Amino acid sequence: MKVLWGIIVKRCRSVRHPIKKNRFAGTSYRLFQLSMSLNSSKFLNEENAQGPKRNRECLESLESQTPSSFQDNPLQQLQLASHKVLEKAQKSGRSKCPRCNSSRMFYCYTCFVPVETVPTKEIPTVKLPLKIDIIKHPNETDGKSTAVHAKLLAPDDVTIYKYPCIPEYKEKRHEIALIFPGSNSVSVKDIAFHLQKHSKKAVCDNDDDCSREPFLKQAKIEPKEEENLSEFIASNRNESTGLKKIIFIDSTWNQTNKIITDERLQGLLQVELKTRKTCFWRHQKGKPDTYLSTIEAIYYFFVDYHQEVLKENYKGQYDNLLFFFSFMYSMIKNAKCCKGKE
Repeated sequence: MKVLWGIIVKRCRSVRHPIKKNRFAGTSYRLFQLSMSLNSSKFLNEENAQGPKRNRECLESLESQTPSSFQDNPLQQLQLASHKVLEKAQKSGRSKCPRCNSSRMFYCYTCFVPVETVPTKEIPTVKLPLKIDIIKHPNETDGKSTAVHAKLLAPDDVTIYKYPCIPEYKEKRHEIALIFPGSNSVSVKDIAFHLQKHSKKAVCDNDDDCSREPFLKQAKIEPKEEENLSEFIASNRNESTGLKKIIFIDSTWNQTNKIITDERLQGLLQVELKTRKTCFWRHQKGKPDTYLSTIEAIYYFFVDYHQEVLKENYKGQYDNLLFFFSFMYSMIKNAKCCKGKE
């Protein structure tokens, strides 16, 4: 019995021994897990703390790049007013519209005014040589439209209409051009020639005697002392071309057919911007890169008009039309870069 009991005790000891080992091993494993958990939390905290720093570093690296690295971004060469007011507004977040009290970023796209954190006096204004009518499709999303940029930056020269509430243009179609691509569209430099034909046709439509001169010679007008000489010269040249107003359609390309076929727009001279490429971040798939956003079309038209019709050197007079557009473009590019998408 003693021998048998001794064998049993030995066996129990031999069994208890590995159990102790496993118990200590389990404790060590739990300590290891706890250590890893603490280290992971520390690592995550360090990552969160370094996040803003990395974003700053990313933005600083973008700012430190030379202009040659932005050859695919023509917006870098614009002569723009300072974006500090927009940068400050971006940091403070959305703000109220002073008119409708809606929460907006930078500006209210329904009231066409800057928000409370963007003082009007810090927004540049642009004087245009022609009046602009923008016809907005009723289904065009207000918040995605760039037409409001033109109204904010050139308030005295821009009017926005929501289709189908648009003016009648028939009586003055010899003074108006519609900026829209098509088989019958002409280039900017040919506007004066084609408008002259429209003028003669308008005279014949209103007068049976088409043999006489369509226009009387105007007396020479001296500029007023307070009037800017360059504006006076541009005004005289505008008179010589006959162009007084341009029309833009603000909608997706798939929605334009309803507007462009409206009888009130028939017979207008169509002008196409064929040499410009879009930088718009919402460019529609399947469409050529010469199909511009509304504010791009307005800007590039006036650049071409200034050089090819007014025959003057361009010195950035209309660059601030892209004040909001260029800031948003850079903001989106930087965000994509910092997220590693580019």
